[in-house]
Amino acid sequence: MNKLIKVILFLIVGMVQAFAWGGLRGDTLAKELDEAVLNRSFYLQQREQRITQLKDMFLLSKISLWQEYEINHQLYEEFKKIQQDSAIYYIKRNMEIASFMKDTARIYTSRLRLATLYAFSGMYRESESLLRSIDRELLSKEQKQDFYEAYYSFFSYYSTNLDSFEYRKQLDLYKDSLLSVLDTASYRYKINLAQKYLAHGQARSAEKVLIPLLEKEERYNPNFAMITYLLGDVYDMDGRIDLARDYYTLSVIADIKRAFLDSGSIQKLALNYYESGDLSNALKYAQLAIEGAVTCNIQFRMNEISKFYPIINASYQTQEAQGKRQLMTYFLLISLLTLFLILSLAYVYRQMRKISAIREELVNTNACLVKLNGEISETNNLLQERNIQLSESNHIKEEYIAHFLDLCSTYINKLEDYQKSLQKKAMNKQLDELFKMLRSTRMVENEVEALYVNFDRIFLGLYPTFVKDFNALLQPEERIVLKSEDLLNKELRIFALMRLGVTDSVRIAAFLRCSLSTIYNYRTKVRNKALVPRDEFEGWVMRIGVNRNPL
Repeated sequence: MNKLIKVILFLIVGMVQAFAWGGLRGDTLAKELDEAVLNRSFYLQQREQRITQLKDMFLLSKISLWQEYEINHQLYEEFKKIQQDSAIYYIKRNMEIASFMKDTARIYTSRLRLATLYAFSGMYRESESLLRSIDRELLSKEQKQDFYEAYYSFFSYYSTNLDSFEYRKQLDLYKDSLLSVLDTASYRYKINLAQKYLAHGQARSAEKVLIPLLEKEERYNPNFAMITYLLGDVYDMDGRIDLARDYYTLSVIADIKRAFLDSGSIQKLALNYYESGDLSNALKYAQLAIEGAVTCNIQFRMNEISKFYPIINASYQTQEAQGKRQLMTYFLLISLLTLFLILSLAYVYRQMRKISAIREELVNTNACLVKLNGEISETNNLLQERNIQLSESNHIKEEYIAHFLDLCSTYINKLEDYQKSLQKKAMNKQLDELFKMLRSTRMVENEVEALYVNFDRIFLGLYPTFVKDFNALLQPEERIVLKSEDLLNKELRIFALMRLGVTDSVRIAAFLRCSLSTIYNYRTKVRNKALVPRDEFEGWVMRIGVNRNPL
């Protein structure tokens, strides 16, 4: 149980440490890599400047062979990851110098370096021949480390196209031999131990070795590139593809910034993108790996790339073809949708025009209806007014019939009394008084006066506000002021008769016992005093008392 807890805690710590490098993940790392790729020429130019400076040292007048040896060694270090042919040239020159100086140690050192370069370049026979020419017993401890590593590299590169148990056995043998001569506390020992664990599928064990090493390294130095490359292998083996991509990306960035054209991490990154289904990035980094391998002339790297590049390229081309077909399909669909949209818009436009025409017709119809409703309303008002007038007329007729009957009865009684009085005078032989009574007009005048008073009282009974409403139709300074004892005067009686429907001036003159010209003069005079248009004055008079104000 305690052992299980320790393992879990170790894994948690390992993951935290794995994420501790600046918190760069995913898209952020991808952007940094894109920037590094864009600046490749700048980093290569820096390396070329260093190479030029080293070559310029050969121009010094007095330079010893050992100084030349050191310069050649530095040039070898500069060229071994960018141009194998030049690196081989300078190592061969050092072999000549060491042989001339009869320095056995430097001869073996140069042979070991040259053997590794030959293996890198695919010159396996030359590499093996050099390694066989070295007497292991004559090597120092440090040279033995290089010897075993050179043999391991030889079998590793030579077995790229082979899958032989014998070669794998040789690889294990030389890896174990190398580990046996290395200081267990050294960086070189731990890197080789992690490689051994990975070769045997022990990803967790390799992670335990690599994470502490990563903590001690500065970002993008040579050791950082190797550690992150191996951590990428760890997580790729463990199935954590996204995390593996992050570490491969870090390793590629480090290689680019050090101007290394040979980068195993680039092809691993290309494969990682391929496995993730990102064929565009897979092809981009596969082409970058091919470019570096060809420029650097590293045969085994080209052999490795040749295994997967055609697959990636074919998949990419297939995807591109599918994409083009999809694009064409989308284009056709969009074209059809556009055509449908245009037809729909045309249909909608036509419908809108129809709706607009219908709406305009409805507006016109509504306007006509409003006009008709107004006319109907006006007609109804007129009918209502006529009904009121008719009702009033009927009422007036009823009133006048009653008063007429009453007056007739009164006048008949008066005539009977007058007749009796005349008969009495005649019977009593009172001829003088009889003639006096017959010649007198007093009775007629009294009856006419009584008639007018009776008319005024009856009319004002029917139209009590007639005087006020009539004056409202006149200009303020022209309004009629009656005497205290009068109900109506002659002017008012003329228009009172008109209000009762007696509009004939002859009849009015007969009733008021005056000339026709007098009636005309009164009517004209009053119209000239009107507040309303004179032609409409008598019409306004006719509406007095019809449930509305005259004005």
